[in-house]
Amino acid sequence: MRAVSEPSASTGRVLVLVLPDVNLLDLSGPVQVFDAAAHLGARYRLEYVSDADEAVSAQGLRLAGFARLPSAEPGDLVLVPGPRLKDLRPGESPVPDAVTRWLRTTHRRGARIASVCTGAAALGEAGLLDGRRCTTHWSLVEAMRRRYPAARVQDGVLYVHDGPVSTSAGISSGIDLALSLVERDHGPALAAAVARELVVYLRRNGSASQISPFLQHRSHLHPAVHRVQDHLAQHLDTPHTLAELAAVAHLSPRGLSRAFAAAIGVSPLEYQQQLRLERASRLLADTDLGVDAVAGRCGFRDVRHFRRLFSARYGMPPSQARKHMR
Repeated sequence: MRAVSEPSASTGRVLVLVLPDVNLLDLSGPVQVFDAAAHLGARYRLEYVSDADEAVSAQGLRLAGFARLPSAEPGDLVLVPGPRLKDLRPGESPVPDAVTRWLRTTHRRGARIASVCTGAAALGEAGLLDGRRCTTHWSLVEAMRRRYPAARVQDGVLYVHDGPVSTSAGISSGIDLALSLVERDHGPALAAAVARELVVYLRRNGSASQISPFLQHRSHLHPAVHRVQDHLAQHLDTPHTLAELAAVAHLSPRGLSRAFAAAIGVSPLEYQQQLRLERASRLLADTDLGVDAVAGRCGFRDVRHFRRLFSARYGMPPSQARKHMR
């Protein structure tokens, strides 16, 4: 089994590949996630690219003004919104040959590649799904399995990360995928802020529909509690005392505890533990880091304590949970 490595550090450059008959929501949903993240301080720069001067969307909107398939650098993100595909016909490529060659080249140069919905077929044509877990629109799953037998096509999931290649299922799950990529690049606090800005749920992972703790307790109006929540989300691997968190909030320790109980119903340190366990579950699902390394990245100094807390929250130890998440 091929090891799943962590993706290259993001350059912030997002190359949006616009294909003929692109579905507008596949294009606009993820793009708006990166645009919202940029307005909240992330360094994303959107560029729209194609092998043609213009394209007509599946919904009939004419699109133009593209850059011609530029050279990509390590850490760039290539986003492939899905075109309208009813099936994958034998002997017919779902994308132009120039696009297939460009995707292979950008991948070799170290760019990250992410497809939305049927955009996975473009990755399949380029051979980028061979040996990888991936997903696509439910109606294309069996056709993908037949055409790309070396790909490990998953159904019943929202999105899949496998090393530098990411894929998502139908239409709106491209938004979930984009939020997950923002979280990988800039952390869970910014991803939660973008989700709130767009009024969408932040999924825990590609196969779960529950609201993340990073978003779940953010509907209150207490500014001091929000400050502490932001601080904890941005420093998950750092130990904190109640007094230190109270200083962030400009409250006394007792005052902070009362404010947290009134605003979200848990203590500051209980909230921190929820965030750390959530982050641990994402690292277990998306990387091949060992359990000890995951614990360290999430601020747990005692691995045995981490295992106990994780098992209590998710009903299974971390090593077993990783198998279920994949």
